[in-house]
Amino acid sequence: MTGSDAALDFSDSVTGQVVDGVLVVTIDNPPVNAASTAMRAGLSGAIAHANGSADIGAVIITGAGRIFVGGADITEFGKPPVDPVLPDVCRQIEDSGKPVIAALNGAALGGGLEIALACHHRIAAATASVAFPEVKLGVVPGAGGTQRLPRLTGVPVAIDLIGTGRSVKASEALSLGIVDEVAEDDAVARAIALVRAGAATVRRTGSIPVPQAADDAIEAASRKITARARGQVAPGEAIRLVAAARAMTLDTGLAEERATFLRLKDSEQAAALRHVFFAEREAAKVADLEGVAPRAVSAVGIVGTGLMGSGIAVAALDAGYAVIGVEQGEEAAQKGLERITAILERNRASGRIDAAGLADRLSRLSVKGSLDALADADLVIEAVFDDLAVKSELFRTLDGILRPDAILATNTSYLDPDRIAAVTARPGRILGLHFFSPANIMRLVEVVRCAETAPDVLATGFAVAKRMRKLPILSGVTEGFIGNRIFSAYRREAEFLVEDGAEPQEIDAAMEDFGFAMGPFSVFDLAGLEIAWARRKRQAADRDPQERYVDIADRLCEAGRFGQKSGKGWYSYEGGRKAVDPDVTAIIAASRAAKSIVPRRVDKDEIVTRLLAAMAAEGERLLAEGIAARASDIDLVLINGYGFPAHKGGPMFLAKAGAGAAR
Repeated sequence: MTGSDAALDFSDSVTGQVVDGVLVVTIDNPPVNAASTAMRAGLSGAIAHANGSADIGAVIITGAGRIFVGGADITEFGKPPVDPVLPDVCRQIEDSGKPVIAALNGAALGGGLEIALACHHRIAAATASVAFPEVKLGVVPGAGGTQRLPRLTGVPVAIDLIGTGRSVKASEALSLGIVDEVAEDDAVARAIALVRAGAATVRRTGSIPVPQAADDAIEAASRKITARARGQVAPGEAIRLVAAARAMTLDTGLAEERATFLRLKDSEQAAALRHVFFAEREAAKVADLEGVAPRAVSAVGIVGTGLMGSGIAVAALDAGYAVIGVEQGEEAAQKGLERITAILERNRASGRIDAAGLADRLSRLSVKGSLDALADADLVIEAVFDDLAVKSELFRTLDGILRPDAILATNTSYLDPDRIAAVTARPGRILGLHFFSPANIMRLVEVVRCAETAPDVLATGFAVAKRMRKLPILSGVTEGFIGNRIFSAYRREAEFLVEDGAEPQEIDAAMEDFGFAMGPFSVFDLAGLEIAWARRKRQAADRDPQERYVDIADRLCEAGRFGQKSGKGWYSYEGGRKAVDPDVTAIIAASRAAKSIVPRRVDKDEIVTRLLAAMAAEGERLLAEGIAARASDIDLVLINGYGFPAHKGGPMFLAKAGAGAAR
């Protein structure tokens, strides 16, 4: 830049520099340039200064670092609003008599995108992205997003973007009309050039009429959002506000949007989603790992390339690792390579990766038929059959193949990783990395600290999971770790409810109405009943005879009903259609009769209350035993691994919030 005047300080987080008659305003409010009270005041002061100065002909707003503005300061949500509020700042920008250009140096999220939409021109760096993620926090945009965006993109696109909260890269933002151009180099330099060329004009987004759109296109976009909402209120409100922009004046629309935002901000759903937001940030904090550097990992070995192993391989490839898969023999290795390649090709077909990305991933992938291929791996994750003898023998063998500094991770769901580690000469390099299937899609990874896991090994587990864009949650050693142990309590209580008189389909309907995508018995059938049956048979010798035990699932398995894979489970699946089966009804009735149980009517509220209480009670036991570090970690496991509705906050959050929040 040339011709610069002295720096101007508008607040602690907003500064300005006059460059050839252009006021370049920089927002610097780390870590995400949030629209805090000080930031809003500074931005307002900058716009006022520019309009009051004869020497300034235009304003450019940009962000310091890699983010333009990362949205509202969520820590201020529970506090009374302080002037200037963001809607007023955005209106001040839009009403400016001098051109205001947004130079999007990075992500413009939520309130950041609202600031950009209020500007008269938008130039994005090639690496920038935009999104309205408010629905993920139980609210809607509150500073003009629902009213200005449809004026640029049309109503159907605005419904999709605001209703889903999905992120849009700069190139797509350009094609949708959200930004006016994508800068080949520096967005600020391009904005200055635009002013010098006399091409920067005052073009107010709020004055643009909403483009006409066919009703069926609007209805289709709305149905897509509604189908995904599953009881969450904010997406429906976003649809209503965006659609209303066609008929309302800007002032009326902004007032309605603001009133809706304030109402939702104080709702139980918003409180639950804020809890989830902060819980994810807390989950990354492991007290005794502060300052512990993870080991370097560039090559990841995966033993077993079935459904789980293939998914882990794709997640590792997506993260930029070299991947060495291993199977039993070259024929099995070829099939494993084909499975992994098929997932990558589906991702290419769906647009998740491009042709170059596919080629790059395949260049880093090999699948071999011998464990010796893992000699140079930095981390090896086993994904073989969940049998203690099988895994122990594998670890004993790998212990003699891998470098002394290489890490070994077990993906077991239920087995004791300490017993697996005990067969090795270096148990300190062993940990659990429990992925959830499909591992290339599911976010959750339980990072299991074994008795002798070295601190830097545990830190490496967290680092690898984060690089894979997973949500790592620390767990101690217990059967099923955090998630499966709570899910076992959920299963047990669901079976108690059946024995008491509820029907499986009634329980499923109650939990789906609560917000789960699938009720428990539908999930059992999808996963298969034989694995849990095998566990129950293993545990039979040690089971307390005084403990309540429901044998209905055992009877189903004895009848060859193993779930969807066998065509029959808790339901029948003839022709692929799930249906209540009278044979199951008869098995349930016979089991009740054998115990002289007279079935009673169990209503929906009792079903939901008992199942939530069972999960929360097991969670409290996990906390008391030190298996889980925080109640909020348990909530994250259930939300990200088991489909607990995020807008309910998780079983521990609900137990603390009280019964009213569960409805």
